[in-house]
Amino acid sequence: MDDETVERTYGPAARAALEAFPIDGRDLTLVSLSENVTFRVTDGRDGRAYVFRLHRPGYHTLDELVSERAWIRALAEAGIDVPEAVLTRDGQDYVPVTIQATGEQRFAGLASWTEGRLLSDVLAETSDQRRIEDSFEQLGAITAAMHNQASAWQPPSSFRRHSLDSDGLMGMTPHWGEFWEHRSLSAGERSLLLDVRQRLHDMLRGLSQSPSVYGMIHADMHPGNIVVDGDRLTVIDFDDAGYGWHQYDIATALTHWQTKPNAAEIESAFLAGYRATRPVPDEALSLIPDFRLIRWMATIGWFHQRPELNRPPAIFEERKAWVLDQCAALQRS
Repeated sequence: MDDETVERTYGPAARAALEAFPIDGRDLTLVSLSENVTFRVTDGRDGRAYVFRLHRPGYHTLDELVSERAWIRALAEAGIDVPEAVLTRDGQDYVPVTIQATGEQRFAGLASWTEGRLLSDVLAETSDQRRIEDSFEQLGAITAAMHNQASAWQPPSSFRRHSLDSDGLMGMTPHWGEFWEHRSLSAGERSLLLDVRQRLHDMLRGLSQSPSVYGMIHADMHPGNIVVDGDRLTVIDFDDAGYGWHQYDIATALTHWQTKPNAAEIESAFLAGYRATRPVPDEALSLIPDFRLIRWMATIGWFHQRPELNRPPAIFEERKAWVLDQCAALQRS
């Protein structure tokens, strides 16, 4: 969908929904069209920028969206840099909006704009190994700080978020979709994924869910969801946050870099930053390879659920090939 079509489809509803918030909304500009429709908007009174998001229908209920905001506020109170939510004029987190062009019902939310650049873009432009390792060490420390907060936090009784437990990750109806049903898979590949899915599901069922290892996690904690502004790293995009194992967060941060020549150094730097903030036993870290495989199997499910997003085929094929290779190795072991 080109920008003109996005404007025609979502612009009128977005501008109408903005009226519910205590800003003089100007210069509504599309940032991205992915799971959500995300805009940048400026307050005409003081020039301050905000991110305005129309959440995709069917992914989260209103209670789940409000719960996401509750955790983000708790993280901010714990000293973690996250976007600041803006309430509506009547004190609500979100306002319902109807997209007339499609008939969709969405929820619109406003938050402070985070200045800076995505860490993924910064890292892609540098060959400075020290800079890369320092960034991952920082990312490890932030991930650990979030796990510290979640382990000690008591959510309100109304708190509702999905669970990335054994069923949520490797069940027959996983949260990100039935990865073994992707249209590109052969019958043999589908059978292989189903066999390994069962094996990993059994492994996850045997893991502890005590607060020391399982709780609220970001669940999409990779450099593309970190904004760099000088020495400050801000965590953004909590759309996938839910209950899960800490190792899944760690694996997600590392998975996109696992095929790089410096992958071992990156992992070492990340874990050094993590362990400087939160102790983690070697036994728990020994499961990271399994969670990496789980993450990319889940990602195939995401591609299966969202074919309209037209992600580069090369990215999918690389991930699928790695997953099938790892699954075949597990079958042989």
